[in-house]
Amino acid sequence: MIQRRLFPTRPTANRPGFALVALAIAAALVPPAPALASGTQVYSSRCSMCHQSEGAGLPGQFPRLKGRAAQIAGSKEGRTYLVQVMLHGIFGSIKVDGRPINGMMPAMGTLKDADIADTLNYLVALDPSGGKKVAAFTAGEVKAVRDAGKMSSGQVAKLRAGLAAKGLIP
Repeated sequence: MIQRRLFPTRPTANRPGFALVALAIAAALVPPAPALASGTQVYSSRCSMCHQSEGAGLPGQFPRLKGRAAQIAGSKEGRTYLVQVMLHGIFGSIKVDGRPINGMMPAMGTLKDADIADTLNYLVALDPSGGKKVAAFTAGEVKAVRDAGKMSSGQVAKLRAGLAAKGLIP
């Protein structure tokens, strides 16, 4: 009888609450994911595999960002577009440097507003627009675009086409 109380016949894992305790212990032992605090870190971890480390892209596959991001950020509509691409992604055919690109960029709307602003600031700094000063993106600016409503990645591509027709996207 004493042995039964000390060493129950039911496995411990079947006791109520054991799974919760085990989960809590496991969660305490796993370090949290590092915060992507700067635009450089976000770009390196999320963007550089396609757009390359210096923003040169891959002709015909992934668009060049170096030099283009600063030009696009020079207008209010272009700034909004850049934030929308980060938040909602883009899908469809686009033309960059005279070459068609068919593909998609995933949405990154799970990033914090500050991380998106920092990433866009990093992109603009890669190659400033002909020496023309471009205002820094802010978390508030990103939040305003986010709060304006969700778009599909196809809608972002249509928006891009309209801005390109106006000459706002090189």
